[in-house]
Amino acid sequence: MSATTPLQLSQFAFDVSEGLSSAGQKRIPPRYFYDDLGSTLFEAITLLPEYGLTRAEERLLQSYARDIVSVTGPLAAVAELGSGSGLKTRHVLQAALRSQPHLTYHPIDVSAGALTACERQVSDFAKVEPVCGDWMDGLAQIARSRTSDEPLLLLFLGSSIGNISRRELPGFVQKVRSHLRPGDFFLLGLDLIKETDRMLLAYDDPTGVTAAFNLNLLGRINRELDGNFDLRSFHHEVWWDKDERRIEMHLRSLQDQTISVAALDSEFHFRKGETIWTESSHKFAEDQVSALALSNGFSPESRWIDEEWSFAEVLWRAE
Repeated sequence: MSATTPLQLSQFAFDVSEGLSSAGQKRIPPRYFYDDLGSTLFEAITLLPEYGLTRAEERLLQSYARDIVSVTGPLAAVAELGSGSGLKTRHVLQAALRSQPHLTYHPIDVSAGALTACERQVSDFAKVEPVCGDWMDGLAQIARSRTSDEPLLLLFLGSSIGNISRRELPGFVQKVRSHLRPGDFFLLGLDLIKETDRMLLAYDDPTGVTAAFNLNLLGRINRELDGNFDLRSFHHEVWWDKDERRIEMHLRSLQDQTISVAALDSEFHFRKGETIWTESSHKFAEDQVSALALSNGFSPESRWIDEEWSFAEVLWRAE
């Protein structure tokens, strides 16, 4: 695992302390899934037969990459929030390079390991300048360094936007827009609402890979903050909140227990049955998406739907 910078450790420590000290629902933000081990586990999740989301997006990008860049026209650069290994991005980059052979790809990820894998995937045909860090900090860095007048295409794939609460979503989109110029483009992958059992199985596979991915959050606290979580005393659980239209992932304590985290000089008490809420994966209806764009500085340009899994790729233009 790559070393964590003091700034990253401080933020991770702060969020763990705040989230586990809550008098109500304990929480850990889902962005902390993606250390090097977590990123590797997520790549394994995308191969599971129950997790059709990634294959749906792969089909869309493979089929419509040229259509996407025909809308954007020649690009100065392609940037990506939470790039992971960059495997799906190849299709868009290869299509964009046909009209602009010198464009630069800027993958942004908190995992140095994921960025290394991403460079391996695309550096044979595209110039890659990775940015290791928080999404918005990385996007701000790219915005400051721009010199070309040609537009930038920002990618946010895998329905990662679904991890953001509906209350915070407008603010997130506005912040993205603040780092873009008029005429830039924003391509989002969005998982659409489908049969409940099918959605639940995608986050609770019988192989147990998603459970390991979830439990790795506790392992990360042990490794980076000198915690003493016994991962076997917590259980991965998933449920569907119909009113909020979201899948929730939790880690349920199997017993009354007290956990110490030396880096925080703190102890955290868990009752049997108490959970740590680790992720919300919001699902979308098609009619919500255009309204989100129009009210936050974008105009919807195009969309493509995968009918097999019910997944959408939408392209917005910054106004």
